[in-house]
Amino acid sequence: MEILEFLKWPLAASLIIAGIHAYLGVHVVERGVIFVDLALAQIAALGATIGILAGLDAHSESTYWVSLAFAVLGAGIFAMARSRRKHIPQEAFIGIAYAVASAGTILAMSKATGETEHLKDMLIGNILAVSKEDVLRTALLYAGIGLFHYFFRKRFLLISLNPKEAEAQGISIRLWDFLFYVSFGFVVTRSVAIAGVLMVFCYLIVPSVGAMLFADRIGPRLAIGWTMGTLVSALGVYLSVKMDTPPGATIVCTFGAVLVAMFLVHLMVYHGHEAENGRELKGAGARAYEGEKE
Repeated sequence: MEILEFLKWPLAASLIIAGIHAYLGVHVVERGVIFVDLALAQIAALGATIGILAGLDAHSESTYWVSLAFAVLGAGIFAMARSRRKHIPQEAFIGIAYAVASAGTILAMSKATGETEHLKDMLIGNILAVSKEDVLRTALLYAGIGLFHYFFRKRFLLISLNPKEAEAQGISIRLWDFLFYVSFGFVVTRSVAIAGVLMVFCYLIVPSVGAMLFADRIGPRLAIGWTMGTLVSALGVYLSVKMDTPPGATIVCTFGAVLVAMFLVHLMVYHGHEAENGRELKGAGARAYEGEKE
């Protein structure tokens, strides 16, 4: 019972993060901007590091708002980076932003010697240290973001799935891209503060990719993604405590192992169907040939 009490809030935080990120991951994968999460997270981390260098407390609200301001700036850059001609892929701008933000963070960390542990947590996370207040505030923020996306779900989905049709309907792609990335920035900034950059990236991408192995429609993909995120969160937090390993890295590795298992199941199921269909076609061809001979 003691371990359950200890894991209660870290597990709750993991489930909340899994819920919003599995949904956002569907949009990210469909848009083909896989590394936007890493880039925004790194930009937010750079903002927090600069805030610390400016004399702000690492755990203060002021540092969080500086981090969020940097994430919003990144959102604006990514929204403007979408090109109609697509002669320069948007992912190229995202990769450049990630590299520059990472280098900037490293430079800033070299000067922020007194807060190296906090900056390390921003990269690998320390979800076991999350408090009840952190969980409640995160839940309220994500509920607000979730409602925003629910009310405008048709526009967001249309832009993610069929941007040409959205443009034909007169929808401002850049405006709605900006709103998408800003809402995404709110989520990423909060998630990174709790779970770290690597763990947040896995929560965003892995459930969506795993779901795509078994489903094409958005509804089933969300259901599979949420289920995967929930199970991996519980298993990863439990293994972290039992093996006395860093929680963020443990959950990331658990995501990887579960995704490999899902891929193997996908191969067995779908290759089995293909082989069975091939035998049926071969049998039908043989029967047709026999009929022609008669």
